[in-house]
Amino acid sequence: MIDTHCHIDFEEYDKDREEVIKRAKEKLDAVVISGIGLESNKKLLNYCKNDDFIYPSLGFHPIRSHEVPLTELEETCKHIIENKKDIVAIGEVGLDYYYVKDKTIRNIQMERFKTFVELSNDHKIPLLIHSRDAYKKALNLILEYEDIPYVIFHCYSGSYKTAKRIMEHDNYFMSFSAMLTYSKPHQELVEKIPIESMVTETDSPYLALTKEERNEPINVKYAIEKIAEIKNIDINTVDEVTTQNAKKAFNL
Repeated sequence: MIDTHCHIDFEEYDKDREEVIKRAKEKLDAVVISGIGLESNKKLLNYCKNDDFIYPSLGFHPIRSHEVPLTELEETCKHIIENKKDIVAIGEVGLDYYYVKDKTIRNIQMERFKTFVELSNDHKIPLLIHSRDAYKKALNLILEYEDIPYVIFHCYSGSYKTAKRIMEHDNYFMSFSAMLTYSKPHQELVEKIPIESMVTETDSPYLALTKEERNEPINVKYAIEKIAEIKNIDINTVDEVTTQNAKKAFNL
């Protein structure tokens, strides 16, 4: 199993990070930690240094991108280029139209997302996309570029119509979390999407099985179990296919 998206560099794990990683190592093949900004990126690179289990993805979260000065955006891009040999993706980056309704701010998000798409394309680094209520727009943008090696739609919750367009590309994947255990819309998507187009994640510390819990990478097993249940196929098959998809997408 592979958790393709988590945030175990966050302060929620400061007291027991090593124990969380140890539990993950007992069952998982790898964990990808996703950065959300310049300081986050620098911090998680240190956690991943000299570790063949935890892999870094450097990003710039869209939710606050309009508030961040251009100098920080430029420095983030420079930092990504300087560390491109040590990272597995650019992300999470993207669009968040769920929280942001203002058109001017949405336009800023799009321009800044485009900067990272171009970076991914020019340097041939996989792209890990955060997109809420904007999957169609995100997909339309990345389809303008031909040299992005792999695209991963983090915690996919778009329409099946957009999912079908994503499935037309062998190097595009949709990621699903343990939200599958309780989210009917996600269950309906998984029923229709082939596992060949899927990878798994937790988005830890978020998206836990209950609101009272803190999520952690080991819980990716619940996503795999639910996919197997929904599609009525063997758990080991889901595990094997989604793991190979992740290894391919992130070159693990």
